[in-house]
Amino acid sequence: MGKVQYYTPEKLEELKAELQYLKLQGRSDMAKQIAEARDKGDLSENAEYDAAKDAQGLLELKISKMEEIVANARVLNETNIDTSKVSILSKVKIKNKKNGMEVVYTIVSEEEADLKAGKISNSSPFGKGLFGKSVGDVAEIQAPAGKLEFEILEISR
Repeated sequence: MGKVQYYTPEKLEELKAELQYLKLQGRSDMAKQIAEARDKGDLSENAEYDAAKDAQGLLELKISKMEEIVANARVLNETNIDTSKVSILSKVKIKNKKNGMEVVYTIVSEEEADLKAGKISNSSPFGKGLFGKSVGDVAEIQAPAGKLEFEILEISR
């Protein structure tokens, strides 16, 4: 059994739609490629057929992984989130103690992380460092550039 991941309702629907697409359209397209390659002659010396079979194996592996993710997915009810401490789906305003720069991040699951959108993974060094902290706490985060300190200014949903 895989590990449980928490998602927003929108992200879970997106994952389910992608899985459905891979199962229906992806498998259909793969069957056509294999049939076309098979029609080209001797299978023992048919590189196109071998490549199509390899691609089919990779597609089935991806489908299997997606099925596991969806099966272990849990939807978070944002109204039940405790805003006294940083947790999943918390929006956190932090201040870099060294340079005074302030930034806002939302803590999300690995699959939803998007730094450009201000969404960081709960399993990233930043996510782990901020998790469980309260307003006023200082989070020490080990980054590639060294140890960084951030003060928690605000926590919201």
